[in-house]
Amino acid sequence: MGGPLKTTVDEATSSSATIETIPSELQDLQKLFRELHSADIGEVIQAVRGFRKALSVEQNPPVQQCVELGVLPILVACLYRQDNTELQFEASWAITNIASTDFTRVVVEHNAVPPLVQLLTSANADIREQCAWALGNIAGDSSELRDLVLAQNPLPGLLANIASPASLSLLRNCAWTLSNFCRGKPAPKFDLIASALPCLASLIGAGVDKDVAVDACWALSYLSDGSEERIQRVVDLQVAGRLVELLQQGGSLLVPALRTLGNFVTGSEAQTQVAIDAGILPAMVPLLSHSRKNVRKEALWVLSNVAAGTAAQLKSLCSTPDLLQRVLGQLSSNVEWDCRKEAAWVTSNIATSSTREMVVRLVEQGAIPLLCDLLEVSETKIVLIALDAVEAILKVGETIGDGSSFVNLISDCGGAETLEKLQEHENAKVYKRVVDIIERFFGTEDDSAGENIAPSVQGNVFSFGLAPSSDLVKPSGQFSFGSQPYSFGQQQPAFGFSM
Repeated sequence: MGGPLKTTVDEATSSSATIETIPSELQDLQKLFRELHSADIGEVIQAVRGFRKALSVEQNPPVQQCVELGVLPILVACLYRQDNTELQFEASWAITNIASTDFTRVVVEHNAVPPLVQLLTSANADIREQCAWALGNIAGDSSELRDLVLAQNPLPGLLANIASPASLSLLRNCAWTLSNFCRGKPAPKFDLIASALPCLASLIGAGVDKDVAVDACWALSYLSDGSEERIQRVVDLQVAGRLVELLQQGGSLLVPALRTLGNFVTGSEAQTQVAIDAGILPAMVPLLSHSRKNVRKEALWVLSNVAAGTAAQLKSLCSTPDLLQRVLGQLSSNVEWDCRKEAAWVTSNIATSSTREMVVRLVEQGAIPLLCDLLEVSETKIVLIALDAVEAILKVGETIGDGSSFVNLISDCGGAETLEKLQEHENAKVYKRVVDIIERFFGTEDDSAGENIAPSVQGNVFSFGLAPSSDLVKPSGQFSFGSQPYSFGQQQPAFGFSM
């Protein structure tokens, strides 16, 4: 993605051999300004070109000095000179570079947008390209200026240049500008940009220039970010299959394709299914081992939304070869925290929403130790979703054999002790969830041993059925597994039951 703003650099002005010919001193700019008012059109063209060269230098172009001299109104007036395309070209180039700086709004305030839009249909391709570039810079500055540009109806001219580009450079610049028209929050009103949708779909097709496809793909990601209605407008383009292909190609197309498909799965169940049917789940497997953290994070974000879908969609996720294992791999304590959090969401959604069979599969892949490790992190929200997953797993464990299989696994990895410590957590929700889990799943060894069956809660104090007495020292408010902890056994549970 080219970014929201870009400047045009005159190659001649970047050469050290010619740098002395570039007007940069104030006296040089003042001289050029006087020449702008000459009756000789040739001298006016040379003066506009002089300002364009000054504004094209890469380091510290004299934008403020030019604005303060009053150059902008003259440059805008030059855009209307239909009798002189050379003057229009030089003026549009100079305006493009001003619009790429902190003075973008000043360009708009001098009413440059209407003539720039008109010149998208100029007979001169260089002028069309430069004006598209300028409009892209203006739209990329802010959502407010983007909407101001869109209000001038630039799409017909821009889309005509994309449909029949005079050059690859023109096509690339127009695609970049179109992407900026779709970019920003609040998002543009869909009616203002809807006519570009078929064009964007074609620009990510096979054989399209890669830079063009990248900008088009980013545009689709912007347009599909939001309500189900917005998502559906992009889904209706039937691009899901192509987006999955772009994922597999990788490179600069990977992230915008992933973002667009990720937007699909944030929508309705039907919209999520479109992405699944297109093959998004197998495509996630290699992405979970990608060297770039942000790619893994976004892939996990996609999967967390799929895991929150229907039972059939969740089953598709869990049944995708190697996918569950890769997700759990991102739960490891040596993985970047951003990825680990997203993996926690995926795992918790699977544990709390799927079938008994899927939960067992999760356990067999090693989820319990990883979830118990998460119980020790500092972020309360993640502790809570890890507790959700642990509790859901333990509930399934109750239905297997004597009900102790998953309890044993939690004990073996130190999870029981971690749960006990969490009773001291400062968050009330964490405290209550831990108490509930301990009471239900970690009772005493002898469930028929009279009064000491399981701890009961009196205020913040756990007791074991003993009558209150002033002679007794009350516990500290946490359940303790005692000096002789309940033994969970050493054998690994067998999960070979019929579903």
